[in-house]
Amino acid sequence: MEHLPGEPSPDPAAAEATAVLPDVAPQLRGLRRRRGLTLEAAAQRAGLSPAHLSRLETGHRQPSLPMLLALARIYGTTVSALLGEVPAERDPIVRAGRSEPVEADGWTYRQAGGPGRALQALRVHVPYATRADIVRVHPGEEWLYVLDGQVRLALGDAVHVLDPGDSAHFDSLTPHRIGAAGRGGAELLFVHTLMQSPAAELCLGDGAPHLR
Repeated sequence: MEHLPGEPSPDPAAAEATAVLPDVAPQLRGLRRRRGLTLEAAAQRAGLSPAHLSRLETGHRQPSLPMLLALARIYGTTVSALLGEVPAERDPIVRAGRSEPVEADGWTYRQAGGPGRALQALRVHVPYATRADIVRVHPGEEWLYVLDGQVRLALGDAVHVLDPGDSAHFDSLTPHRIGAAGRGGAELLFVHTLMQSPAAELCLGDGAPHLR
């Protein structure tokens, strides 16, 4: 590995550690180009010189872990993805006996989909709707299918009563409130996009938030 004037002498121990890293040069170059960043712009964000980033992209230098972390954040990916690691295959089957119910504020949730997915699927027991129920507003989409009972769905200024077999699919930025139309509650399948955003905590009205 070349040692250029003005750069610190390579540490033999560090060189031995980085020697086991896979060649990340193609990923670094491809990700930067897909993000539409020039070499200079990406280097500035990462706190590197353009020459140093160029040597990383051509395989003449191996990045340290802090460099990988910085570049992964800039390119919107993970260090594992930069290193070409393939995540373990998820089990596509969710067995009924493994789904422990979780209760909160009268709602009962059972996981109906795999963890870590972009969509979260639940089987939900919905309690009787009251005027104190929170109106929700957050990024994403929601889909629900009524299994048993009747569901009162408020979307904006409209209120819909859904019977078993009815479903609804709507943008979660529309102010919405879900509750059972009868005092016995209702059962539904519920799917929503799992988005992490400060806006996802936005609520209107009084009362404690539900899990959803």
